[in-house]
Amino acid sequence: MGAVNWVGLATLCGREVRRFTKVFIQTLLAPMVTTLLFLAIFALALGRLSQTVGGVPFMEFLAPGLIMMAIVQNAFANTSSSIIGSKMQGNIVDTLMAPLTAHELTLGYAFGGIARGIAVGVTVGLAMSVFVPMHIHHLGFILFHAVAASLMLALMGLMGGIWADKFDQMSAITNFVVTPLSFLSGTFYSIQRLPETFQALAHFNPFFYMIDGFRYGFIGSSDADPLTGVLVLTAVDAVLWVCCYRMIASGYKLKP
Repeated sequence: MGAVNWVGLATLCGREVRRFTKVFIQTLLAPMVTTLLFLAIFALALGRLSQTVGGVPFMEFLAPGLIMMAIVQNAFANTSSSIIGSKMQGNIVDTLMAPLTAHELTLGYAFGGIARGIAVGVTVGLAMSVFVPMHIHHLGFILFHAVAASLMLALMGLMGGIWADKFDQMSAITNFVVTPLSFLSGTFYSIQRLPETFQALAHFNPFFYMIDGFRYGFIGSSDADPLTGVLVLTAVDAVLWVCCYRMIASGYKLKP
């Protein structure tokens, strides 16, 4: 098969993509509706009170953060639900028996999360552009942060799915880790409005860099150096990849 089992890897990637495309109403349309509801609520509640943020109309500032929030939540959901579902149903052994290395398994699962995150981001972005002017300042930053953020949350979902023994534990990770980090990362506001102590704390949140860099790609301004965000996301993704690889290679909570 050579250095890489391309057939097996493509099969696993295809399976992970088909998992969410078969139920696109739940996995693509539902996040779009939810994000548009967030947009409507903030437009009605805060739009007239906060005309601009850093010289940018509030709705144009808000839109990229909402898109990124939808991307990361769905990337996490895809890998976490896939791995824990297989564990609980007992068919994880079918995947582990395939002639795939730990790196290939990690890539296959992560690819499904990235694909779902990007698909949700495109769907939400197109729907949001009907109501909010969407300008592209730097396409490269938009694409990089969309992929890097999807990869980060896909790997976090993979780690969570391997660690968790039931869906209740996965819900705890979502509710107490992913959602708070998303909401406290500048999705709905500029961290420049926070006290200095909380501004400093925000810079330790990797979710801040993914949203700040993604927003920079649209509006051309950011709260932190965009290149710093690129380095942070790259480093975090690398660390998470190594963790997932070691968990799969060792069979942690996957093999009896």
